[in-house]
Amino acid sequence: MSMINPNLSALRRGDLAGARRLDLRGCGLERLPEEVFALADTLEELDLGDNRLGTLPDALPRLHRLRVIFGSGNPFTVLPPVLGACGQLSMIGFRGCQIDTVPDAALPPALRWLILTDNRIGTLPDTLAERPRLEKLMLAGNRLETLPDLSASPHLALLRLAANRFSTAPGWLVQHPSLAWLALAGNPFVHRLVNRSASTPVTTLSACHVREDRLLGEGASGLIHKALRCDDPAAPERPVALKRFKAAMTSDGLPDCEQAACLAAAGHASIVAAEARVADAQGRTEALVLPLLGPEFGPLAGPPSLASCSRDVYAEGLSLSVDKLWTILASMASAMAHLHRIGLMHGDLYAHNILWNGQDRALLSDFGAASFLPEEAGLRAGLERLEVRAFGLLVEELLQRADDPSDVRCARLAALREDCLQPEVARRPDFERISAQLGPASAR
Repeated sequence: MSMINPNLSALRRGDLAGARRLDLRGCGLERLPEEVFALADTLEELDLGDNRLGTLPDALPRLHRLRVIFGSGNPFTVLPPVLGACGQLSMIGFRGCQIDTVPDAALPPALRWLILTDNRIGTLPDTLAERPRLEKLMLAGNRLETLPDLSASPHLALLRLAANRFSTAPGWLVQHPSLAWLALAGNPFVHRLVNRSASTPVTTLSACHVREDRLLGEGASGLIHKALRCDDPAAPERPVALKRFKAAMTSDGLPDCEQAACLAAAGHASIVAAEARVADAQGRTEALVLPLLGPEFGPLAGPPSLASCSRDVYAEGLSLSVDKLWTILASMASAMAHLHRIGLMHGDLYAHNILWNGQDRALLSDFGAASFLPEEAGLRAGLERLEVRAFGLLVEELLQRADDPSDVRCARLAALREDCLQPEVARRPDFERISAQLGPASAR
């Protein structure tokens, strides 16, 4: 039986007059309460997640200021067509429903961010390409074999296609001028590469070789604990981090794909990669052993907000010396060159996935969106240079926070930024070249 959400009681009493946000998650709702329409002149964000809704009322456009709606975890089979009649609606999140149909009419004109992760969708309407503000499209865990041609969607920056049924990447994908963050793992044409990578030697430990300690944190794909690794009788126990994966689909893709990428990424000083796997008696991966970082490491930025959509949110007033800024960028360029060299695409090169000690070390983390690169040369080169755009945006963001913009190195970084962001994807430099430009000799 669902617990009564206190917001529902307050709504029915009329206590929420003037509210801009309304959370009605987990209320057992089978229809939208009529009292919601009393907030029509103020309501901008509505969360209806984890209820029993299968439809939304035709009157929904009366909420004429509505910008954000979440319907995740409800038994919808059709994305409600009435959403398209909401003139201000820009963000739609219907994750983990049972949706198999997305009508043309369900896509509002102001659509900017669409989350349909973990549904049963086999096709999307061509009219998706007619939404000029579309910036973030999250479709992992569906049944898609093709996509509408979004090559003319000028702001599309992030695309999640993992765990679908693509036999190859859509042709327009590697020529898209604004696309920077892409997840492809778990599709037939890259899943074969994951299976092939399993032959790479990987240290496998049994559960008795790792003693689990306290919980350190939780991410989208798993729980991270402090642990002690004790598999070498000749050496003392060593503190490590242990990541146990959740079974569920994440917004980026499948835990199995993340595990494979995280193991394959090892071998670079600026990458937080797995050093071993922990297997059960049947040989299945139970967890990954990762290096334990000190408390001085923290994310360089926060993840995107509802307002920023695809761009990270930095601490207000953050200022970086050009020396530190250069260190971060040189470390990331070298790390990305390593990944591309061994056939991996990170998919999520963001400041919020860079762990920074505030001084001299920057580490690339989180392989939830990573995938193995296909062997076909043109496709591989195009996918690599999509990530170069992500790096260019990182350069842009850090330059905005440089403490001395007159430093001659800032002009050199500005020129590099322009190279990385140029709209003709094939003309962007690769990470080997970028890393060479940012090497120690360049920094002096």
